[in-house]
Amino acid sequence: MTEQKSSAEAPHLVRHFSTLQATALNMSNMIGIGPFITIPLLMSALGGPQSMLGWLVAVLIVIPDGMVWSELGAALPGSGGSYIYLREGFGSRTFGRLMAFLFIWQFILSGPLEIASGYIGFASYLGYLWKDMPSYGPKLIVIAVGLLNIALLYRQIKHVGRITVSLWIGTLLTTGLVIMTGFLHFNPDIAFDFPPDAFKFSTGFLFGLGAASRVGVYDYLGYYDICYIGDEVKNPGRTIPRSIIISVIAVALIYFSINLSIIGVISWREFVPYDPAKPASNFIVSLMMEKVYGRPIAIVVTIMILWTAFGSVFALLLGYSRIPYAAARDGYFFRIFGRLHPKHNFPNFSLLIIGVISILCSFLSLGMVIDVLIATRIIVQFIGQIVAVSLLRKNRPDLERPYRMWLYPIPSLIALVGWIFIFRTSGDQVIIFSLGALLLGI
Repeated sequence: MTEQKSSAEAPHLVRHFSTLQATALNMSNMIGIGPFITIPLLMSALGGPQSMLGWLVAVLIVIPDGMVWSELGAALPGSGGSYIYLREGFGSRTFGRLMAFLFIWQFILSGPLEIASGYIGFASYLGYLWKDMPSYGPKLIVIAVGLLNIALLYRQIKHVGRITVSLWIGTLLTTGLVIMTGFLHFNPDIAFDFPPDAFKFSTGFLFGLGAASRVGVYDYLGYYDICYIGDEVKNPGRTIPRSIIISVIAVALIYFSINLSIIGVISWREFVPYDPAKPASNFIVSLMMEKVYGRPIAIVVTIMILWTAFGSVFALLLGYSRIPYAAARDGYFFRIFGRLHPKHNFPNFSLLIIGVISILCSFLSLGMVIDVLIATRIIVQFIGQIVAVSLLRKNRPDLERPYRMWLYPIPSLIALVGWIFIFRTSGDQVIIFSLGALLLGI
């Protein structure tokens, strides 16, 4: 009796996240600060509204890739997500050990970089409220927000679920207000002011489309966030696929509406080419609201955007703190990362380390953060998981699959071609860095 009681009371993860909370987690991560800070980067990629093609390419990649995540997440629910899928897909006793390690290896950089992009965006929009921000202001802001994020997540999962839904509601209200304003004051002459030879095909156009698509993919990142906390999801075989598919479709519609709303009110010529020294490059939506309603309303909307940004980094750190924990628990990473809080049952050490590295990465530029985090993930994580789905279907046909990819293997092949295109157009320096990091890990 004593042994049974002590076993039941031992630290363990609790299945608490429902479909609503899982969708809220994904969408909070996906929307976040992305569409509010990346419009200048996106439009600069091709020099005009034709850059919106990058959104189309991105969504054509993430929808089929979402099916890959859905099948893997439903069949292999557990903390760590990709770590588990790569390990089991490539063989836990053979090549899967290397793939699992390489994922953790690249994640220690790419995960905090993604969180850092949210901190950078938060600091940028706070610049609209803090007009005379000193040169050290952005660094001070990211440190403060990063520490607050860690503090809020340093608690039991059932409280985190309620916080997640609250942040998600704020995100929906913010995006809804921006979309409504854009459509009420939409000017097609501004939105569709294409430069000469906007759609002239060339090598430069192809690489520009790749850059625009990379920004688009960055903004969609997070459609799979629930997979990282699979051990804390109720009925994961249904919850994970549903939350991923709902999130991708809903956010695709929201993103298209937000971007069209912004460029229909503020001319793209005001923030192209991208320049961090320009106000329009830092808080374009605040300027849009000021133009339409005046500064008092713009201040309110800016505060809502800050809320949305925080919701994103909150969701990211929640999911990403579970990845080193899962690897350490199974003996693939440093044992100390496998610790759970003795009272509240969450990976406290992993949370602290990922949180601190994210703050440090926030001192880089936004463009550098996006380019490096996308490139470093593509080979091992995104392409690796596409291969893992096929290997699991071949080698483990008896594996229970509550969700099976529709029209297999067509979605996998579409996603594969898309990821190769994004990687190839990333620029030689970024490609060399990501391949060098991969070789070093091997």
